[in-house]
Amino acid sequence: MGAGLVLLPWLGYLAGTLPPAEAAVWVTLDALEAVMLLAAGSRLLRGDARHRGPAAAAAVLLLADACLDLATSAPGSELAVAVAMALAAELPLAALCLVLAVR
Repeated sequence: MGAGLVLLPWLGYLAGTLPPAEAAVWVTLDALEAVMLLAAGSRLLRGDARHRGPAAAAAVLLLADACLDLATSAPGSELAVAVAMALAAELPLAALCLVLAVR
């Protein structure tokens, strides 16, 4: 749930700093991630077995986000940030969500 909550202010940052066409895509993707993470987390905290669907969806969305970040980053520092985010946040969180979805 923490990761889903952290994404909420990030959505505002993206909306305010990216060109409108890019902002629409990235805000939508990250909003879907936040919704799925919050749904999975809240259901998991209640012991509700229906956490599996949102957890699986979050894993797919996080993997897609990491791939898109890497594919669209300019060489240099932008790519380095994308690699760092993928390795430190998106891919580990996707792996955790996948484990939660199948256990």
